[in-house]
Amino acid sequence: MTDVVAATASLELEQRLAAATGSTLTVLPPGPLPDDLGHLLHQLGRSSAPGVVVLDCDLGQTEALNLAGRLSADPAGPRVVLVSDAGAELALAALRAGVFDIVHPQAEVAELTRVLHLAAAAAAPREAPNVVGGHGPGGHGRVISVISSKGGVGKTTVSTNIAVGLAQHAPQSTVLVDLDVQFGDVASALNLSPEYSLVDAVGLAASGDSMALKTCLTLHETGLYVLAAPESPAAADRISSSDIDLLLSMLTAEFAFVVLDTAPGLSEHTLAALDRTTDPVLLTSLDVPGLRGLRKEVDALTELGILTGSRRLVVNFADARSGLQLSDVEATIGAKVDVALPRARSVPASVNVGVPLLQAGGHDKATKQLRALVKELLAGSAVDRAEPAVRSRRSRRDAPAPRRAAHRWLAPVRSAS
Repeated sequence: MTDVVAATASLELEQRLAAATGSTLTVLPPGPLPDDLGHLLHQLGRSSAPGVVVLDCDLGQTEALNLAGRLSADPAGPRVVLVSDAGAELALAALRAGVFDIVHPQAEVAELTRVLHLAAAAAAPREAPNVVGGHGPGGHGRVISVISSKGGVGKTTVSTNIAVGLAQHAPQSTVLVDLDVQFGDVASALNLSPEYSLVDAVGLAASGDSMALKTCLTLHETGLYVLAAPESPAAADRISSSDIDLLLSMLTAEFAFVVLDTAPGLSEHTLAALDRTTDPVLLTSLDVPGLRGLRKEVDALTELGILTGSRRLVVNFADARSGLQLSDVEATIGAKVDVALPRARSVPASVNVGVPLLQAGGHDKATKQLRALVKELLAGSAVDRAEPAVRSRRSRRDAPAPRRAAHRWLAPVRSAS
């Protein structure tokens, strides 16, 4: 854990903080709280800021909030955790002061450890959002949407691994949004129990308060921020396409990478997301229904003028025993396959425990392929591939020879000429 500085007059709280941090805790000398970061560093006798500062409001709630605001506003400042039993009455003031979290004075060591670890993870350099290749045109973050025509093709698995992989390179600069509004399962895939969801976020986005919006995000241990789908499918009725558009507008102004796990098909929420997408990731399974569905989806998006930029085609459950080959996919979709994810025992195991493959850091083929996909996305805007209409002009004679067993059900992508 990063170094933690505490300001408290309670010996009992100091002991619990020490147990939560190990040997990384430094306690400020008795006396008034410092006025700003410079004064804090002078008291500590150092030149660099600590990662986390814990302020006990028993030393003065107003003074603690004032100091928290100055520390949070400083680009080199630490994350601030307040200790208070004031409850909701303090929450809004703390939010405006940029406080990371509030803990109760009697919080157990386990709870203190959890909060401090999250604060330490969030204490990465504030300039992290400016990673090379991280922003799209106009200085806004890139929006990476994982889309598929059907469910059951591993979309959440791919989305969570992309997001975790990007967060490993750009911690606190990547956010994953579960846009499968009715049945999204991103939280489960990451072993999270979020307090807030997409419903709360769109309400705060409407207020235009980006600081308040960030309180709806859950910080994953990899440094990834997550916005979960609502618990109830009925909540989807309260979220409009314009809500999604506004939400993404605010998130792209705050994060280098916004990863979207969309619902199967072309819902109004997905279409709103695709309007802001810079990097579509098209996902299909290696079977006839999946390919036919994705081809229809690509055709529809192309006719709408949405799917016109660079895109990546990912084939999941790639297995030579399926009766199809990757060449069949390319002939049907009219695009090159960028990544083929094989069937692997590690995938369902990772889903069941809520630890994505790229977080576990294995070396199996599926993990390597996901890592290669993330590397491509990190490289910035890839060289635009040919438009679907151009690729669709390939004749049946030029396309890879199909396998008769299954490909008789698949016609090459139709010409738009």
